[in-house]
Amino acid sequence: MGLLRSAATVSSFTLLSRITGLIRDVLIARAFGAGPLTDAFWVAFRIPNLLRRLFAEGAFSQAFVPILGELRSTADTHAVRTLLDRVALLLTLAVMLVTIAGILGAPWVVTLMASGLRAAERQTEFEAAVWMTRMMFPYIVCMSLVAFASGVLNTWSRFAIPAVTPILLNLSMIAACLFLVAWFDVPIYALAVGVMAGGILQLAVQWAALARLGLLPRLNASISASRNDPIVRRILRQMLPAILGVSVAQISLLINTNIATWLTPGSVTWLSFADRLMEFPTALLGVALGTVLLPSLSRAYAQDDQAGYNALLDWGLRLILLLGLPAAIGLALCSDALVATLFHYGAFGDHDVAQTRVAVMAYAVGLIGLLAIKILAPAFYARQDIRTPVKIAAVSLVATQLLNVALVPLLAHAGLALSIGLGATLNALLLGSTLKRRGIYRPAAGWRTFAARALPAQIVLAGLLVAASRYFDWVALGTQPGMRVLWLAALLAAAVTIYFLTLALCGFRPADFTRRAR
Repeated sequence: MGLLRSAATVSSFTLLSRITGLIRDVLIARAFGAGPLTDAFWVAFRIPNLLRRLFAEGAFSQAFVPILGELRSTADTHAVRTLLDRVALLLTLAVMLVTIAGILGAPWVVTLMASGLRAAERQTEFEAAVWMTRMMFPYIVCMSLVAFASGVLNTWSRFAIPAVTPILLNLSMIAACLFLVAWFDVPIYALAVGVMAGGILQLAVQWAALARLGLLPRLNASISASRNDPIVRRILRQMLPAILGVSVAQISLLINTNIATWLTPGSVTWLSFADRLMEFPTALLGVALGTVLLPSLSRAYAQDDQAGYNALLDWGLRLILLLGLPAAIGLALCSDALVATLFHYGAFGDHDVAQTRVAVMAYAVGLIGLLAIKILAPAFYARQDIRTPVKIAAVSLVATQLLNVALVPLLAHAGLALSIGLGATLNALLLGSTLKRRGIYRPAAGWRTFAARALPAQIVLAGLLVAASRYFDWVALGTQPGMRVLWLAALLAAAVTIYFLTLALCGFRPADFTRRAR
């Protein structure tokens, strides 16, 4: 299958996930606004998500997928099944212990994540955050096993199921928001129950997919044999630096969340909704490309196919330029339109729109960096080199926090978003320069010509969006929400059409976007 088709499959289902996620957030904004209890929910929800990224989707996938792909190419089915059984057993036991510790220590966990909630006047929010943290902590058990299943399915080139299952979480939270709120004395608690229901549904669907492939792990393996398995120990050795690498990003998120709880109430929610808009391009393009590139890069490295390895990276980075840069321009120049049209209802007022808009604009500055990391980091993971991205991520963490010191006093919550974006850009630059300096990545000829051909389309797009921002008052259009949606849809359709038409006039053809798997 062509890599573009694989990426398009992941992107299509991810788009559905992000659309349902937006519907979810629109309902949350309308029902709860950007108040203190909403902040408490986002803090509580961020805790299991942080651990999920730390132990499951991040460190685990980076260590597990390349080694699983190598074993699949060199060993028989029995060896693969044995590895899956043993890895699944140890992963399950580890995350269950973490979950139990988290439930018991929820007050300390919330304090670590959001010390601003410990203020005397914010005890209601603190207690709510503790309750919801305890309710949602088992979510990491579900999502760790989902990450395991996703790694296996992606290795077998079954990209659709891992991409579609996040929709179930959003649907569960939507259902909770619509139908469970009345059952709780503190209405927002319904969202925590929805998160757990969504985690269970995602796990059920992914494990059913493993069963259809005949790869469903059996959790009755020997713990001792699992720990002493040389391939398992190799994965664990790879996970240690991977955990350090992922933890750098999560430490940055933890620090930023903590800082946000000391700012104006609502800051956590404004950043969460802005991040939701950022997830559209990062997931549709960055995550999709990273998902399909890692197995292909691993295969090229295992086969000592340096030309194929370089061509894969060239393809990914050129798509970032062609599709990621216009997304960044669109987020920055359409931030008012997007935030007002999506969230400006019910309890989410004019002030909330303005505060969320500036956070979106700040995030947009670092979008290209965030996307490039999704391409460049797998170039190291495919070589089973996790230490180098860890060191680079640590440098970026220090830089991000230094930027916070300078920017947060000036820009408040928007300073946090801008620091993250600038830190990601530094991370991407360091990853790319290291790959080139070591001779791992040798860009193909013609990059300057390629960029020059793409530039006119970016300029035309920006001009259109600037003109639209001066013509429309998107907040005032809240009195006509239907018309506001239609105008935004028309603007986005016009922007996409004009952008790709300009690319075509500059000589771009569909072949510039495609690449077949090697």
